[in-house]
Amino acid sequence: MQISPPFGYKEVVALSRRQKVRLLAPGEVPEFARGLNAIPISYSEFARAAHDYPIVFTSGDAGKTFAPVAVLGFAAGENLYLDGARWRSGVYVPAYVRRFPFCMVKVRLNNVEQQNRLICVEKAYADDAAGEPMFDDKGEPLAKWKDIERMLTEYEMDLERTREMCAILADYALLEPFVAQAKFDKGGSAQLAGMHRVAEAKIEHLNASQLKNLARKGILGRIYAHLLSLDNFGRLLDRKAQVGSVATGK
Repeated sequence: MQISPPFGYKEVVALSRRQKVRLLAPGEVPEFARGLNAIPISYSEFARAAHDYPIVFTSGDAGKTFAPVAVLGFAAGENLYLDGARWRSGVYVPAYVRRFPFCMVKVRLNNVEQQNRLICVEKAYADDAAGEPMFDDKGEPLAKWKDIERMLTEYEMDLERTREMCAILADYALLEPFVAQAKFDKGGSAQLAGMHRVAEAKIEHLNASQLKNLARKGILGRIYAHLLSLDNFGRLLDRKAQVGSVATGK
């Protein structure tokens, strides 16, 4: 059985009913998320994430597919939404972070991808000494596990809607590359490239069927949440200024 861990996870193992798992403390941020300047978000998160983060689209295969991410910083490894080792109070924490140390992964048997996903846990957090049980002595799920399992299942379903949305945006040729720049008070600058945004001017050139499809699938609202969220690059600079005296720039 071949299991590929999601981005940010080191090694995952299938969750056993006998395992105890060390859960994150309230506000605790997984180590991998402390060194990221962008984090994936999903379809249902756009409205909440748009309040705090710039939302952009990225591609890891030269524009064949896209994925939405919340921008966390201007430099590689820079997360400006941390307060020490914790996420800043009052800021929305993306589900990609909240689900840790659990995940649902695709499994390959004899190089054939299986239809069903497997619930896994980061191996280092499968800790019988410091962990908590997810199931009782009879193997029945405890209340805390039911809540976690529900979140994992809903998140996986949400990822399917996310992939469909991005495929439609790409098919309608609505995504365009752009660059964000920051100029520093003490000299120097930072530039964020490799990002895409919806070209608002292209929306008016869509036909009636395409517009109806965007509205019916809830994508149109997410487009405008994304566009409004781009103003948060200014707020991101304000956060940078708190730790490094930065002035805005385009």
